[in-house]
Amino acid sequence: MTYCVGMVLEKGLVLMSDTRTNSGVDNISTFRKMFHWTVPGERIITVMSAGNLATTQAVVSQLEERTKAPDDRENSLLGMPTMFTVATEIGRLLRDTIDERQKANGNSGRNRFTASIIVAGQIAGMEPRLFYVYPEGNFIEASLDTPFFQIGELKYGRPIIIRGYDRTMSFEDAIKLLMVSFDSTLKANLSVGLPLDLMVIEKDGFAPSHTNRITAEDEYFQSISSSWGDALRSAFHSLPDYQIKD
Repeated sequence: MTYCVGMVLEKGLVLMSDTRTNSGVDNISTFRKMFHWTVPGERIITVMSAGNLATTQAVVSQLEERTKAPDDRENSLLGMPTMFTVATEIGRLLRDTIDERQKANGNSGRNRFTASIIVAGQIAGMEPRLFYVYPEGNFIEASLDTPFFQIGELKYGRPIIIRGYDRTMSFEDAIKLLMVSFDSTLKANLSVGLPLDLMVIEKDGFAPSHTNRITAEDEYFQSISSSWGDALRSAFHSLPDYQIKD
């Protein structure tokens, strides 16, 4: 499994993903799930993936190959006119890849090859945009009512983000909030694991303004994890006691 979050702020976009793809007793594997492409001063496009690893790697590889074909710019992420067009094409690639894998394996269970993708980025002259692409290829866009998307093992970290999110918050506070969300998920589910990949995309920057790979040795993440646990215990003990009446 996995856990990825994309968040829209007034200042731009904040993205975080884990790297675990296998959590067997004697076989723990990690693969990067966040990829990005840039044209300096003109666009940045980032994707995060969850689901069948062969499916998501096939989609990312096709996108990567297109960026290397100078005579096929219109069919590349680097030449598409809007982020909506980018999300549409990634959705088509994802749907077709899942269908191909299913047919190659005798139509034995679509769920074996399913995957979902978060698409984030900005093209010059337009606002930063964030999309959730479903396995069927259709997608939805983030809005004021839905300002962040999660894919993968989302249920443990979602309450944290819902309670703490503010569209006007700083990048630093957004990163802190995501770290608490990921820490809660890591504690609850072994299928999500370190290291974590972090990217901040400042509005009209058209390049990552901050990136970081957060490992188990990261002192700030360790501090967040420890302090959050202490704060939860303190909050719990400050609640009024339940009275059992005879």
